[in-house]
Amino acid sequence: MSASHDPQRREALIRGLGEILPPDAVLYEHEDLRPYECDGLSAYRRLPLAVALPSTRAQVAAILRLCHRLAVPVVARGAGTGLSGGALPLTDGLLLSLARLNRILAIDPTARIARVEPGVRNLAVSEAARPYGLYYAPDPSSQIACTIGGNVAENAGGVHCLKYGLTVHNVLRLTVLTVEGEELVFGSEALDAPGYDLLALTIGSEGLLGVVVEASLRLLPLPERQQVVLAAFDEVGRAAAAVGAIIAAGIVPAGLEMMDNLAIRAAEDYVHAGYPVEAAAILLVELDGTNAEVSEQVMQVRELLLACGATEVRTARDEAERELMWKGRKAAFPAVGRISPDYYCMDGTIPRGRLPEVLAGIAALSREYGLPVANVFHAGDGNLHPLILYDANRPGELERTEELGRKILELCVAAGGTVTGEHGVGVEKLDAMCVQFTAPELARFHAVKHAFDPAGLLNPGKAVPSLARCAEFGAMHVHRGQLRHAELPRF
Repeated sequence: MSASHDPQRREALIRGLGEILPPDAVLYEHEDLRPYECDGLSAYRRLPLAVALPSTRAQVAAILRLCHRLAVPVVARGAGTGLSGGALPLTDGLLLSLARLNRILAIDPTARIARVEPGVRNLAVSEAARPYGLYYAPDPSSQIACTIGGNVAENAGGVHCLKYGLTVHNVLRLTVLTVEGEELVFGSEALDAPGYDLLALTIGSEGLLGVVVEASLRLLPLPERQQVVLAAFDEVGRAAAAVGAIIAAGIVPAGLEMMDNLAIRAAEDYVHAGYPVEAAAILLVELDGTNAEVSEQVMQVRELLLACGATEVRTARDEAERELMWKGRKAAFPAVGRISPDYYCMDGTIPRGRLPEVLAGIAALSREYGLPVANVFHAGDGNLHPLILYDANRPGELERTEELGRKILELCVAAGGTVTGEHGVGVEKLDAMCVQFTAPELARFHAVKHAFDPAGLLNPGKAVPSLARCAEFGAMHVHRGQLRHAELPRF
């Protein structure tokens, strides 16, 4: 019997939480649970059994021991900005909010390390490091709100991940609690750590293996100069080809982003960034380094963009204009939300060289399903974010949107890519995982999960589909080995 249908277990959980936490840190009334019913993927909603808001590591450990003893599932949550349903509650489980563990424990400017609790906002790390001439490189579009714990869970990236990497490349050490409340330390603040790389295994594991309570982050020196070049194109394919041309020339921009016309118009109406609204696509290319390096690379990039068919190339005149150009890009998701009742944000990754054909495939699928798709993505590393516009009030439209999303992810796999780049799998991409991986591979994933969480209490039902689900989905025969570098479907 689940805890939601077992009044005695529910009462025991709430009573036990009351012994660990102050009254304002235990929520169980219906109206108090409503704000936690979903993460950024609002198409899926559930009310948890209860919400716990600990403020210390010891409280988190005690809560986990309580849930383990009562066999109550636990879903850890940061700021709730995730876009794959990774923090979707369970009706028979506890929602463990880490928002109150929000202290920056130390900034070591000599070692270039920040030690933080999981509830610290991403942007707050760079703000605290700035007086020392340092910053934290991963910068998701939600960095003003998203937390380091959530970034670790999803292996978040951002507009600067092309040059500086994802979360996994910028975290040195994690302190993690198991479901039994046992404390483990993965990684090291030194250059290397002995044993298996459990640090990398934990980053991106979506809360299935443990609960992060502390992270040591790598800080980087602020560059002497940052310059943004904006290029407009009259064809999406030309813009995509320009991405490959820049990388092929040996230039690695700090950021290389692309937006199509629908995304351009939405962002311009929202932010007024000065984007060319008639363009079929724009590229934002950020170059950083010394003054001399940036000056030389700006000229090289301008020549490459014009050679690839850019109809307009402009360079940010000052820091204010540079920030405004990026503000438009980072506000693209909420901007699209202003022009449609609902939107569904996809997340897949492909080799850069196959951008033109995959974008053409997405356009064809958009026409087939009769649903507009706005494309805004990290073009430099092939991480796509197609935004499918729909109206959930129309019967069957959400289901059609989900089907279109799966088709887009299958395109990514067929191009030699993956079903996620930085948003995670959560509940959204479980069926797509059946396309990406074979049954033996998924069995190994489940074995890893069992090694860390034998009772299966940490975020169950997320990230890794069951073999039975994949068999029902009927996609086991279409696995990674057959699809990689395959011919894309003809539209």
